[in-house]
Amino acid sequence: MRAPIRKSGKSLAVILPGALLRQAGITDEVEVSRHGDCIVLRKPDPRLGWAEATETIAENSAGEHRWPVFLDIDDGTPRW
Repeated sequence: MRAPIRKSGKSLAVILPGALLRQAGITDEVEVSRHGDCIVLRKPDPRLGWAEATETIAENSAGEHRWPVFLDIDDGTPRW
């Protein structure tokens, strides 16, 4: 499939058919990456950034648990 490239302010935009995006499960935003000469659009990973966020929480918690419901009260081990 070919899609037109149009100017949008100082950027360029590619117009994609809505049906194509719906089939891919893409609704309001995409992850964009480049692999060689290909531009890849993906549905965002909802867990993207969780590892960094938990590290930030751990660094700012001064040793206390922010989510005590996830810990076994008897030994402090994670419970899933």
